[in-house]
Amino acid sequence: MSDESYPEELRYHEAHDWVRVEGDTATFGITWYAQDTLGEVVFYSPPEVGATVTKNADYGELESTKAVSPLIAPLSGEVVEVNAALDGNESTVNDDPYGEGWLVKVRLSDPGEVDGLMSAGAYRELLESL
Repeated sequence: MSDESYPEELRYHEAHDWVRVEGDTATFGITWYAQDTLGEVVFYSPPEVGATVTKNADYGELESTKAVSPLIAPLSGEVVEVNAALDGNESTVNDDPYGEGWLVKVRLSDPGEVDGLMSAGAYRELLESL
C-alpha cells in the first residue's frame, strides 16, 4: 500500500474521491483514506464509456476483502474513459490511488461544480473531524 498523502493539486469530495481537472475533462479516483478504509480492493465495477454520471450519485462500485462500496461521483458529466488496466489488477487502487489507480475520466457537463470541491487542506480537516 502507498503512504498516506493528499496531493495539493487535486480537489476532493466529502465521499473520499479525488478529482484532477484538465481542461473540460476530470479524472476521478478514491483518496488514500478511502482505499485504506476499504482494505485490499479485489473488484471494480465501472460505468460504461458514454454513461452520464451525476454529482453525488453512484457511478460504480469497488469491492474489497472487507466490503462493497459504492463510488460517488464528485462531478457531473459523460464518462469518456474507464481505467481498463485495473481489470485483474484492482489492487493498483491501493498501491497508487492518485496515479495508475485512477478510475474514470469524465467530460464535465458543469465545470462550475469544481468550485464546490475541497482543497487538500480542507479535506485533511474533514478527516481530522471523523
